[in-house]
Amino acid sequence: MSVKNLRTCEKEHKYYKGNECLTCPACELERKPTQGFLSLLSAPARRAIKNKGIKSAEELAGFTEKEILSLHGMGKSSLPQLHRTLQEKELKFKK
Repeated sequence: MSVKNLRTCEKEHKYYKGNECLTCPACELERKPTQGFLSLLSAPARRAIKNKGIKSAEELAGFTEKEILSLHGMGKSSLPQLHRTLQEKELKFKK
């Protein structure tokens, strides 16, 4: 069992975390897009995609599924949504 520590972010939000992650849940919610495919992903998956510089389905299609899965924060549970996003634009992951 991990011990959760009380933390305070730059915006003075208070939250508990049990690991080394410094991401404030309240700040993460404020940053969540309200539309587009990134709005449908979990916060870690969204950060992984954004950190890779991917902003559109067309850019996402320039990567293989394996490359996307290798990103820190990306998990297999996000793949169905990414596949739907690509299908809507008649795109696929790079082979």
